[in-house]
Amino acid sequence: MSSILLLIPPSNFNEKEYSTTRQALEQTGIQITLTSVTTDQVTGMGGMKLQPDKELRSTNPNNYDGLVIIGGSGTPQLLDYPEVIDRVKKFEEQGKLIAAICLAPIVLAKAGILKGVMCTVFPTDFSLGWLKEGGATYSKMPVVEDENIITANGPKAAEEFADKILKKFNL
Repeated sequence: MSSILLLIPPSNFNEKEYSTTRQALEQTGIQITLTSVTTDQVTGMGGMKLQPDKELRSTNPNNYDGLVIIGGSGTPQLLDYPEVIDRVKKFEEQGKLIAAICLAPIVLAKAGILKGVMCTVFPTDFSLGWLKEGGATYSKMPVVEDENIITANGPKAAEEFADKILKKFNL
């Protein structure tokens, strides 16, 4: 059975992206570990409250088949945590799936894994600037897959995003 580390921002995550992605993965038997930079209760943009299973710094990338980062207006907070960048780099070094939706591709850019990679993001001057600085090739497509990296541009693309992840696991 495959297992995914599902990372959400410490506040203001996008509930549709989270719920759609988690439900699709769990329905096919993928084991999910919900993580954030804290084990405190996390609140979404619409008020949904979640309790992370583990704090990100206490996770071991060797125990997971992929990393999925959920977006939302709180995503830029993730840039301030060295363990977030460290985990992204470790998953990349191991050639494992890395998926990011909405603003979350900025985290991949900061980790330095988007050089020459085709990807998408929720388009703002801020997020597009991060992609450009990270050497990514921006696409206006709702979901983009490039090798082991899957990106999506927001909640409307959540179902297709989840489907692409499932296809990576032949589900």
